[in-house]
Amino acid sequence: MSEVKVTTTHDPVSAVDALLSAGQTPLLPPAYRGPLRRAAGLTQRQVAQAVGVKPLQIIRWEAGEAEPRIGERRAAYSRLLQGLAKQHPDVIASTTVP
Repeated sequence: MSEVKVTTTHDPVSAVDALLSAGQTPLLPPAYRGPLRRAAGLTQRQVAQAVGVKPLQIIRWEAGEAEPRIGERRAAYSRLLQGLAKQHPDVIASTTVP
């Protein structure tokens, strides 16, 4: 029996690109987050359950005290905010960002 040698190649440029793009999930500023959620009639608990965090995290994210970490939860929260912004452009237009 002959031995099969499996080799994998490491592409450092692709690996670095993946690391750089992972942190690029944009988030709307905190000033928009609570008003958008309220305009949609959502509770902090509902958003927390959908994103997969505790309600305290949503409170902190809306207050600008913390930001979601890079990964699926940040991507999910960003997607929610972007969707709510499309549904409620009036909130974006009427909210002052400090």
